[in-house]
Amino acid sequence: MEPATPQDSTSGRTWTLRTSTVIAAPPAEVFAALSDVRQMPRWSPECVAVLVVGGRGGPRPVFVGFNRNGFRYWFTLCRVVRSDAPGEFAFRVSIAGLPLATWGFQLRPAGDPGRTEVTQYWHDLRLGRRGRVADLLGRVAAGTSPEARVSTNRAGMATTLRRLRESVEAAAREPLPSE
Repeated sequence: MEPATPQDSTSGRTWTLRTSTVIAAPPAEVFAALSDVRQMPRWSPECVAVLVVGGRGGPRPVFVGFNRNGFRYWFTLCRVVRSDAPGEFAFRVSIAGLPLATWGFQLRPAGDPGRTEVTQYWHDLRLGRRGRVADLLGRVAAGTSPEARVSTNRAGMATTLRRLRESVEAAAREPLPSE
């Protein structure tokens, strides 16, 4: 797995992280797993539940993500902004109407058709005055400063991709039910 690396740092703040892994499954199967947002709690160490509130069954659902960090719990509103099978899936996250981040996954064949390179990315959207309010909410609700959020996300992305890989590869090994 490629380590999460900052892609754009200005004023000492990291605005983007990316990390990759290879999954022994075709891109369409990996995309199908990722685009079912209800499955995110299986992989993410911070997301504990998802409630789809709009666009159910469509390619761009709106959902509430319920999150936990230690004893702290909070929720975010998420809107799928890209669902281009089997290449990319992304959603924008906000809290109290304030943009927080875009989370996404880019997929591409890795060698043979049965393997997929998955790159997870995070882009911080907390800019300007509204961004400072969102930073404050992050400190209160999640208990993380912008600096701590970067390290939390870096570790969480590694965990998410590992769990995603294990889940998708285990599903690919399961025998099909006999008819």
